[in-house]
Amino acid sequence: MKAVGGIRLDVTGTENFLSAADLQAMAPAVLAAAAELEQGTCPGSEYLGWLDLPDRITEEEFQAIEASAARAREDSSLYVVIGIGGSYLGSRAILDALGGSAEGCPEILFAGTGLCSASLSRVLKKCKGRDFRICMISKSGTTLEPAVAFRTLRTMLEDQFGKEGAAERITAITDTSRGALRQLATEEGYETYIIPDNVGGRFSVLTPVGLVPLAVAGVDVRALVAGASSMRKACLAEDMSANPAHMYAAVRHGLYQQGFTTEVMSTFHSDLQTVQEWWKQLFGESEGKGGEGIFPASTVFTTDLHSLGQYVQDGKRNLQETFLCVRNAVSELTVPGDEAEGGNLDGLNYLTGRTLDDINWKAYEGTKNAHLSGGVPCTSLEIDRITPEVIGGLLFMFEKAVGVSGRLLGVNPFDQPGVETYKKEMFRLLGKPS
Repeated sequence: MKAVGGIRLDVTGTENFLSAADLQAMAPAVLAAAAELEQGTCPGSEYLGWLDLPDRITEEEFQAIEASAARAREDSSLYVVIGIGGSYLGSRAILDALGGSAEGCPEILFAGTGLCSASLSRVLKKCKGRDFRICMISKSGTTLEPAVAFRTLRTMLEDQFGKEGAAERITAITDTSRGALRQLATEEGYETYIIPDNVGGRFSVLTPVGLVPLAVAGVDVRALVAGASSMRKACLAEDMSANPAHMYAAVRHGLYQQGFTTEVMSTFHSDLQTVQEWWKQLFGESEGKGGEGIFPASTVFTTDLHSLGQYVQDGKRNLQETFLCVRNAVSELTVPGDEAEGGNLDGLNYLTGRTLDDINWKAYEGTKNAHLSGGVPCTSLEIDRITPEVIGGLLFMFEKAVGVSGRLLGVNPFDQPGVETYKKEMFRLLGKPS
């Protein structure tokens, strides 16, 4: 497939399992699923606000976010984002993919992502005695993990800056009018942004949930949104061969029907590891219902080739693999030569002058060939270089694909009823009053 938005989808590694005729036969169902999304007739249609979100963000909204980010950069060296699941994974994925905060911008820390005391303790130690701000992200304000972190960090902030000073350093991203966080933000006068009612958490990266922390970190959020907007246009194409979201959804679903029930996303670019985590939530939470769904897993190569590589190559053949690869990362990093007498003991002189990026790409090509020979159907998403535009397009492509894919499975891609089960049992064991 021709590159779209700097991303090339290659499905030739599935040809031994899915013929061109097989894919063509799926086209009507894919188009019908896509039409349900665009027309708002699918289950969960009240949560389709993400679909045209890249085209709805206004200049006024961009300016407000950029002004907030400028204030944070002026008075803080740390910016703590508190949230769980979709409330933090999108911004963290993009930030990690782009190499972290820009020079002169606050370091972004994440808290409330779980209940591990060691993790929160590390954040508290970093913040102690430092100029920091808090960005609390929650529709309700009562989700246990972020609520505990917020209470703890807010207490530290108030001890350090006083109640009024702390209030000026807290940003709340929450519901329009309801919930504990909305009430507290109104009472204390926190800077506030809205999570749209029609956008679920795992689809919220292009709302203030993602854009506010990313702007603080110096990410070009306008370019990010522009990349998503361009991908949205590409993903409206009826010709599946020109539509990466539809093609990706069709291929993975066709393989699922043949018994390839686990999808392993493999990357050779370690900065994309959190993108994989975001992808796992997006697909796992959207598809895993009613006994259906492809189980999403991830590996970082070549590291995991020395641990999980044996299983992927030779284990149970229920795996389909999607490679997420970047050709150019740090092009100036090359292998030095060793021409000293008695040198070249490591036998690497044949690589002298070659870039690590080139070597890594050959590792990807070799791994793909090996896994194909082992009976693993392989799809590839090949990227020349990670930029805000490219990462924005990539994430939107996945969002559109999971909407289509969920409907191909016959499930509502926009709810998550199973997530509540663990909460009920946990609260029972904690003795929470009813």
